[in-house]
Amino acid sequence: MMDSLRTAANSVVLKIIFGIIIVSFILTGVSSYLIGGNADYAAKVNGQEIGRAQYENAVASERNRQQQQLGDQFSELASNENYMKTMRQQVLNRLIDESLLDQYAKHLNLGISDAQVKDAIFKTQAFQANGKFDNQRFSGIVGQMGMTTDQYAQALRNQLVTQQLINAIVGSEFMLPGETDELAALVSQQRIVREATLDVNALSAKQQVSDQEITSYYEQHKNQFVAPEQFRISYIKMDAASLQETASDSEIQSYYDQHQDQYTQPQRVRYSVIQTKTEAEAKAALDEINKGANFADVAKAKSTDIISAKNGGDMGWLEASTTPDELKNAGLKEKGQLSGVIKSSVGFLVARLDDNEAAKVKPLAEVHDQIAAKVKQEKALDAYYAMQQKVSDAASNDNESLAGASQVSGIKVVETGWFGHDNLPEELNFKPVSDAIFNGGLVGQNGTPGSNSDIITVDGDRAFVLRVSEHKAESVKPLAEVKAQVTDIVKHTKAVQEANVTAEKLLTSLKAGKGDEAMKAANLSFGEAKTLSRTGQDPLSQTAFTLPLPQKDKPSYGIGADMQGNVVLLSLDEVKEGTMPEAQKKAMVQGITQNNAQVAFEALMANLRKEAKIKLGNIAEQQQ
Repeated sequence: MMDSLRTAANSVVLKIIFGIIIVSFILTGVSSYLIGGNADYAAKVNGQEIGRAQYENAVASERNRQQQQLGDQFSELASNENYMKTMRQQVLNRLIDESLLDQYAKHLNLGISDAQVKDAIFKTQAFQANGKFDNQRFSGIVGQMGMTTDQYAQALRNQLVTQQLINAIVGSEFMLPGETDELAALVSQQRIVREATLDVNALSAKQQVSDQEITSYYEQHKNQFVAPEQFRISYIKMDAASLQETASDSEIQSYYDQHQDQYTQPQRVRYSVIQTKTEAEAKAALDEINKGANFADVAKAKSTDIISAKNGGDMGWLEASTTPDELKNAGLKEKGQLSGVIKSSVGFLVARLDDNEAAKVKPLAEVHDQIAAKVKQEKALDAYYAMQQKVSDAASNDNESLAGASQVSGIKVVETGWFGHDNLPEELNFKPVSDAIFNGGLVGQNGTPGSNSDIITVDGDRAFVLRVSEHKAESVKPLAEVKAQVTDIVKHTKAVQEANVTAEKLLTSLKAGKGDEAMKAANLSFGEAKTLSRTGQDPLSQTAFTLPLPQKDKPSYGIGADMQGNVVLLSLDEVKEGTMPEAQKKAMVQGITQNNAQVAFEALMANLRKEAKIKLGNIAEQQQ
């Protein structure tokens, strides 16, 4: 098992796979992160340089991380220039912070011993085979990362030093057992209360209001009675998907003839290989084959490349871009031709050319349906763009209606009902469309209908042309229209005032020991006892925990409000010390200490940034 894992990390087949990946990077532009243009740097932190390559590699890693996490959503974000600028700035800030932490750790003389570095490497699962550290596997993986083992060890040492500093800050935050118990008791405390409710709605129904009170409230609170801006829109929607046409055989043939390069299979070759660790082992394998042994049998028995060995050395079809240079330069021309011993970057090879296939164009029958779909799509897009031009011309020539645009497109004009900024019809719910409607450019003078819009394209090969049919500007509703609403508000306001006055008088009597008589006169009484917890989010629970502790056989009183807005007299009769399960107590303490540690760490970083001399390089300044 150990040998299999070790050789898998160091095989000619794996090298071919890496070759394919590198080719794909080049084709998609990722190579710009791997090829430095000059010696520019991203930033200097107290004289310590953050190189361009380091910065670009960090940006590439962050892009890959977000792409894996967000999927298709990242493609949309990546097209937003401001989002990508922000992402790059965040990466640079992180690298600067890491540099500051590294420098601060050195200032404190924090260090990691060679033994600690070695222990961390030994415990890394990626470097283990069959549960044990494998040195060849370690060297192979680190090599694939483009580092020497010494460089990797130094990078790991820096990371461990920084982590040591962070752990020191986190570990400095703690709570004493007595503090923990006291806080747990306080958090889990319960309060026993009784309530007497003054029903505001009932009092509101009894209120009398004058026309002067109604008018006065309306004049002082006109902003509560604003009718929002409203629109009615006429529009034509064009959709490429609705313009699908058939593809004739002649069109398919013509497309095939003009784009044969897209359907050409490149020249490819097929090799079988035997990979060994030493030149002597390769010569021995070659001697066996020359003496009549079956190549596949020798490969299965002796090749250290476990991927190809299982298939008798067969590596499958390879194109020029994925064929290792060692095989290209082996001089194999004829089928069945055997190489000598080949020295390679993964050991020593013995190779055989199994087959050679010239470049060939795939027959039309094989790609017919694929081309038909493409021709249909292109014809639909051509028709779609032609229609856009016709509609644009017609909408410009007749700028007072969409009748002309409707006639040339054959698409019926759609009329919406009234809507505002917060309820745009679903059919028009695209940002470019909403921007055109709400930016004011389509509204004429004094709110009259204005001009037709330009063509507005949205995702999915769809486009709109529209005009404002009717418009109502934002306005204050007349008093006559909202008088009933204002009346209810004034009544409710007066009822709340009355309830609070009554509650204050009752509270004074209760505190003076004359509560029974006063409560009876107000036709109120306290209800059954309720238990409230400190974690309660309702307003009465919040009020109950602000009241002073009751004395022996003497409640504590206060005034609060319930969820319905009623005024409530509270009688705090008893306070019970709560208990908290140990697991919950431990979680509470952990949360508090972590929060305190986070605050301390952020304060440290703010101070380091404040005192640091940070100079941005050209590449970073260009992206500000």
